[in-house]
Amino acid sequence: MAANDSFSGEAYLLMKEYFYTTARYILFAVTLLSDSYLLFITDVLLILTHFSITIQVWICLIIFTAVLLYLTVTPVTLAAMTLERYVAICMPLRHGQLCSTQNTVNIILLIHAISSVPGILILSAFFVSASLSFYRQYQFCSVEIFMLYIWQHNLRSGIYQVQFLIMVIIIVFSYIKIMKVAKAASGEDKQSSRKGLRTVALHGFQLLLCLIQLWCPFIEVAILQIDVGLFEIARYLNFLLFYLAPRCLSPLIYGLRDEVYFQALKYYASFGLLKRNI
Repeated sequence: MAANDSFSGEAYLLMKEYFYTTARYILFAVTLLSDSYLLFITDVLLILTHFSITIQVWICLIIFTAVLLYLTVTPVTLAAMTLERYVAICMPLRHGQLCSTQNTVNIILLIHAISSVPGILILSAFFVSASLSFYRQYQFCSVEIFMLYIWQHNLRSGIYQVQFLIMVIIIVFSYIKIMKVAKAASGEDKQSSRKGLRTVALHGFQLLLCLIQLWCPFIEVAILQIDVGLFEIARYLNFLLFYLAPRCLSPLIYGLRDEVYFQALKYYASFGLLKRNI
């Protein structure tokens, strides 16, 4: 059978290897794993809170050590994916070298190192403020129990605002540079540049959703001072609108825009019945 007549298993294996060796697919997988972990943990914590189940603070501390890390991994990865598109379009001759598999692995390690900074600072402020007896108390597990003083809330807000400002600068810088290339390009290069612009714009929208997620706790605390029932409603709405929906829809939209990923998704969704040559 000719290679272009069917979507053979051998070709499909090669396509899978392409996913594992291409920078943007590796980084995309990082966002999927990060979002999946956060969705799982937040679902569990929401169930515990709904049934009024409390746990000891030291157990909650272990859980939120990872949560604070992966809460930031996705937006930082979005910034890295934006830079990858910038290199691919503005420096195509160096893209293969700068975005090699080994460099991508190093970038993932750097992403996790950068993402750990807010958690380290927030938890360090908690460690110097909490007594040893507090760790043995039973509390509803949420990040608010680590905020014992107003200055800790302000510290958390300041850390995240500075971090997201840096990522916004990266995305705006990449968008402007790609736009200049798109204006000067022609033919297929122009089409590729425009697609890159749409991708960067999507990253900016995803980053905005991540920023709104960080504002949710401050909104909830303000509503809690007004009415407890309204606070519970606001918390559920924030979870559905700004935690659950973006982390489900944004990766799917991004993936469906990619032709190779879309063909692979069709293959899996049809259990291999819809075979196409990529």
